Amino acid sequence: MFGLKNINTENKTPETDEKRLKIADTISIFTNPPIITIPLFLIICIILASSGTPFTSSFSFNWSQFIVMELISLIFTSILPMAIIMHWARKLDTDKDISNKEDRFIPLIVGVVSYFIGFLIALILGVSNFLIVLILCYTVNTFIVMLITVKWKISIHTTGLTGPVAALIMLLGPIGALFGLLYPILIWSRFTLKKHTMAQAIAGGVFGLIMTVLEAYLYMNLLNLPVSNLVPLGECIWIIFGIIFAPILLGILTILNENGVANGTTRKIFYSIDILAILIFMIIAPESALMSLVLTTIVSILISCFGGENFSWFRAIK
Repeated sequence: MFGLKNINTENKTPETDEKRLKIADTISIFTNPPIITIPLFLIICIILASSGTPFTSSFSFNWSQFIVMELISLIFTSILPMAIIMHWARKLDTDKDISNKEDRFIPLIVGVVSYFIGFLIALILGVSNFLIVLILCYTVNTFIVMLITVKWKISIHTTGLTGPVAALIMLLGPIGALFGLLYPILIWSRFTLKKHTMAQAIAGGVFGLIMTVLEAYLYMNLLNLPVSNLVPLGECIWIIFGIIFAPILLGILTILNENGVANGTTRKIFYSIDILAILIFMIIAPESALMSLVLTTIVSILISCFGGENFSWFRAIK
């Protein structure tokens, strides 16, 4: 195993190490992009099929629209990509994550084709403009990830998680941002399993959040596919900054720590900058963004402590 240490280094045991790895692996399995899209797109489709205020007489639910949207989402963002990943992994006799970046080109290009077909079908059937735009974002972002992967193994897991999270932020604001709390947890999982470097895991999430939101608003304008009642672009960006701030800061401090800066110094830097960020957010950012910053920081600290000595975030802030 990887020899991870318990938070209490005096009581570390191989059983604890094994348990951490099992938890990390379970998280990694259930956040595999074709799998995590199932519940997240289900929520998105429910929201898009609903109108009015829930639990009031003004509320209505378009079942036919929901079924069509859910089928498109399920088939083209989950089932087809999952099938090709499983087939390709068996063909190459490799692990389920297809860890070698050289082996990821075919699954990624098939994913691009699958998403693009889903986009065309959604466009032809005239489903919700938001779903049409979101699947187009998936198409473009997967293509960009494929190009990046030629040179660098950016995390597809964190990209796949944060894409639909960005959509939920646009639809639900701070409530949707709560799903972003999975981001630092997934970073820990992928790093602990040695599937990605810290930079690769962090970058995937930053890419998925920022690119999805910016592209979605761009495509709505370019393709004349307006969507009403969305969270404003500015607020979405602030919420995203709140989600990615602590992981990025911890990643930078990890680099400093590994290059000889003392633990006590990096700890002081972390808490000083984080407190300063909270004050800045309190003054100029929406409350939803402040909530995202505080909650993501708390989760990042907790997952650092859970990861223990062999998790670089913990070493940077201990």
